Amino acid sequence: MPYVKLPFPFTQLPLAFDADVLATEIEALGEAAWRPHPANFPGNSMLPLLAVDGEPGNEAFAGTMAPTPALLGCPYLMQVIASLGVVAGRTRLMRLAGQAEVTPHVDQGYYWTDRVRVHVPIVTQPTVRFECGGAVTHMAAGECWIFDTWREHNVVNDASRSRIHLVVDTVGGATFWNLVERGRRHDAVALQWAPAFIAPDGAAVELACERFNIPDVMTPWEIHYRLHGLLDEVEPSNPLLPAARAASDAFARDWRALWAQHGDSGEGRADYQATLERFITGLPDPVAGLPLRNGTLWVNGVLALVAKIAMRPVSNR
Repeated sequence: MPYVKLPFPFTQLPLAFDADVLATEIEALGEAAWRPHPANFPGNSMLPLLAVDGEPGNEAFAGTMAPTPALLGCPYLMQVIASLGVVAGRTRLMRLAGQAEVTPHVDQGYYWTDRVRVHVPIVTQPTVRFECGGAVTHMAAGECWIFDTWREHNVVNDASRSRIHLVVDTVGGATFWNLVERGRRHDAVALQWAPAFIAPDGAAVELACERFNIPDVMTPWEIHYRLHGLLDEVEPSNPLLPAARAASDAFARDWRALWAQHGDSGEGRADYQATLERFITGLPDPVAGLPLRNGTLWVNGVLALVAKIAMRPVSNR
């Protein structure tokens, strides 16, 4: 599979937090701490909490994630993130203005393929709705949720006030996956299910943060894994699937030969690049246009999960 597979569109984790205390910490940061959404979506803004080297303006996915000055000034936010039991990746507050939306999309970038996106609503209204894979739910303030980012999803805030969520991208951890096992799907009846409340305690916490997240050169085993995971997302009856599989396997074999010679030593980059370009440019248009089950195209998945990340640019190493 090319991504973290979740069984349901939405899963509520068995944790709950004091949204009022979180909102007070955030309000104290002031408006100047907020930044436009990197994609400039109307009505969307964000406040970095964990970023490369702790620099709020660093939007990179590769490097050591560390708390920004804003997060260091919010002890309960730190406690909330620590309580998830995760190795934390890029983390933000995400704000959606009243009468604004997050338009339908799929998180197809490489960084999210092995990560879950955890949402803790802090400021919200009952009319705010989250849609994912045909399911709809409202995430109430203080709750904790994950959802399947590989399915098409969007958010609509038809209220007048802004909605603010804590959003943590993470590969997880033993404690976290235990929480997921004890979670409940959004439409399940919660008769015997109750989340544990994590009250502010003021204690100092230390977060486990990502340090290694983007490969210098993708291994042949990951190449095989990503390509075959994408092929598994094509309907098996599609007559073009064998041609896509043959092209993928030929590319993986060539990459394996180069890896045996160069590995990720920094040598052979021209050969790696030529092999990659030969694979992409050699795909016939009908094969490249194979649709995936989530409505995206196979070739776009190949570009996002393999071609754009197979070799990290020298300047970013």
